[in-house]
Amino acid sequence: MDLYAKAQTLGIQTEYIDGSGHRRVTTPEALTAILAALPPQTPRRIVADPVVVRGSHGGQTQLAETARLPVQWKVTNGTAVLAQGAAHERNVTWPSGLAEGVHRLQLSDASGSEELPLLVAPEGAFGGAFDRCWVIAVQLYGVRSARNWGIGDFTDLQALLEFAHQLGADGIGLNPLHALFDDRPGDCSPYSPNSRLFLNALYVDVDRIPEFRTDSETQAALAQLRSHDMVDYIGVAALKWPALRAAFAAFKANPGPGRRQDFEAYRNEQGTLLSRFACFETMRHKFNKPWWEWPDEWRQPNDAVCAKLREARDSAAEVEFVEFVQWTADRQLGACQALAHKLGMRVGLYLDVAVGVQSDGFDAWNEQVAISRHLGVGAPPDPLNTAGQDWGLAGFNAAGLEQRLFEPFRQMLRASMHHAGAIRLDHAFGLKRLYLVPGGFGPANGAYVLMPFEALLAATAQESVASRCVVIGEDLGTVPPGFREQMNGWGIWSYLVMMFEQDDQRAFRNADHYLPNALVTFNTHDLSTYAGWRSFSDLKTKRALGIDPGETDQGRWDALGQLDDVLRRHDIHHNDFYSVVSFMARTRSRMMAVSMEDLLGIVEQPNIPGTVYEHPNWKRRLPVPLEQLASTIDIDALKRATRERSHAR
Repeated sequence: MDLYAKAQTLGIQTEYIDGSGHRRVTTPEALTAILAALPPQTPRRIVADPVVVRGSHGGQTQLAETARLPVQWKVTNGTAVLAQGAAHERNVTWPSGLAEGVHRLQLSDASGSEELPLLVAPEGAFGGAFDRCWVIAVQLYGVRSARNWGIGDFTDLQALLEFAHQLGADGIGLNPLHALFDDRPGDCSPYSPNSRLFLNALYVDVDRIPEFRTDSETQAALAQLRSHDMVDYIGVAALKWPALRAAFAAFKANPGPGRRQDFEAYRNEQGTLLSRFACFETMRHKFNKPWWEWPDEWRQPNDAVCAKLREARDSAAEVEFVEFVQWTADRQLGACQALAHKLGMRVGLYLDVAVGVQSDGFDAWNEQVAISRHLGVGAPPDPLNTAGQDWGLAGFNAAGLEQRLFEPFRQMLRASMHHAGAIRLDHAFGLKRLYLVPGGFGPANGAYVLMPFEALLAATAQESVASRCVVIGEDLGTVPPGFREQMNGWGIWSYLVMMFEQDDQRAFRNADHYLPNALVTFNTHDLSTYAGWRSFSDLKTKRALGIDPGETDQGRWDALGQLDDVLRRHDIHHNDFYSVVSFMARTRSRMMAVSMEDLLGIVEQPNIPGTVYEHPNWKRRLPVPLEQLASTIDIDALKRATRERSHAR
């Protein structure tokens, strides 16, 4: 079969129209590399895609023209047969009452047999137990307080929740809390994780660990870290990791009441995943090279080899230390969500989920079938980035997820939802298709690879209902036809950024345009703050960095005028940020996010996409400490603006 024809049968789109309207065709060399990086797969003859049964009433599936009737089918859970039958027509009706979950569907006809996943899902994702509410979006690392270690932590998060509750808000929104690399603290982007299944230990409040006592030398160093305007990740890590080790040693020697039992309970809860993560981190430090260059016995996750490592005299304590740190982080984050529930907050924590992982991290090692380390997730060329983008992240692939019955995807969701009332899926278009760039090729030479969209939506709905967690899909940019309707149809909310909600004449859309099942916000961490936008600071900064901001000064003046127009149309006669909040609060969108940077009038944005060292991305600290937020923010103006969606109204 021709290379391009083969790619087409496997869901690889070998040509596309880029953001500038140019037709792009993936080269044979790049296409060969993409095919080689994906798990071996044979195109199916009987049913092309995983089967989704929605609700308890059963459903129907159209058999492919290549299927030879009759087709025998059987649904199993890996051991027992749940249902079976024969199809004598091209339309198969599945039985009602199948147990919710992911099952195996075995199909056979006169030409052979094939197996694929069958997902039985609820009608849709969890819809949220509230009408309309609002949350405060915060960069947790940047929070100042009199007691933290130069980086915001989970104790600060509790204080933020209490502060938000007093304002009438129903939660705090955060960037991903995923585990990064402890030995590379300077690589601080929350969107480039080691693992999406575990937590960033730098957010642990070491002083809250019962067995820990800070020594005088550490106390002296903390004053310096607290004084910086940027998070000194390297300095923080140099203090916090030794402190965590000291806390672990004290715990081992004399654990507090019930603490050992709770630690063991956590280990049992997490099971094999935690054991593998701890072993991976131990071996990563030992070998100090990418996992694909490790000795053969460690290049694949092997639970028998892990068991030996856990028992070996020279490594057992190190493995247990990794588990101890994750237990501590999990319990401290869990205490935040428990506090939110106690306060009656209707969301609590609203957490973000990164679109991919670092190829040399735990998730890529642990899921080598479902995650392709040789393929980088990115974006094709467009007017703002004519070379295209390779984000340096490994993502899931369709064939691997189907072979693994979508368990890696569901584990990721489960971990993210565990202590959250809502999550946001970054780059939700990746549920339908991913732009993948093979290693060694430029980003313009990637290809779109289709994902099992309906099955991923069904799996998301399963986990959302199980965790009672609202799911928001970040659907910004060029939306594939039908994408938003299908996503919303499964109860996954849209992400509406007011800066982008303009019509063809660049006029801001009225409040009644906004979808009900959506989160509305003025901006994102990748965009200008309100003060920066009004002052043109973002345009000046990007031009100084040699980046085309995609907007002229005259365009910005026009946008400011258009903002005034939409506010006046809604009887709002000022244009300060509280006026913008008042407008957003009137939209039908059921969640609204207000950023802390905007409440404090900060000009600089947290992150400028396309920069690494040119801008202090993910490092800037808030100008005032937690203890002074109430006296810095205009509380009365904020309460007036949010009154109609506040729990305290």
